[in-house]
Amino acid sequence: MDFWETIKKRHCVRSFAAKQVSDDLIEKIISAGKLAPSAGGLQTWHFEIIKEQKIKDDLTIASMMQKFIAQAPIVIVICADVEKSAGTYGERGRDLYAIQDTAAATQNMLLAVTDLGLGACWVGAFDEDKVSQILNLPSQLRPVVILPVGYKN
Repeated sequence: MDFWETIKKRHCVRSFAAKQVSDDLIEKIISAGKLAPSAGGLQTWHFEIIKEQKIKDDLTIASMMQKFIAQAPIVIVICADVEKSAGTYGERGRDLYAIQDTAAATQNMLLAVTDLGLGACWVGAFDEDKVSQILNLPSQLRPVVILPVGYKN
């Protein structure tokens, strides 16, 4: 697929087929996220890859019952390492740059998902504290995006 075709075809997918996504494709999606620009080249993102149904079910509850999250074969939670960014840029790094970094990584990942023939949906409506607890995240990691990924239904 060429670049412009990929951009035009990218849309939110909220219904997934019961087909697993290979580790090779997951690695390509994560690699696309890691290739995103970041403030000062700090790469303040962190990716949690969830395949376990119980965790996906818990994330669904923490996301205001967006049931397609539990239906997706994999869910990637994109987190910002706010303290890493704050270490260089202070409050602006913590409150803005780290979030911008994760947004750029997420967009790259969404384009990769589309190019690979998969679907995904950028989910931002969730209880951050609950997601942090579910994933047992350290305090410096802030969950910013929940990205359910799979083959379109």
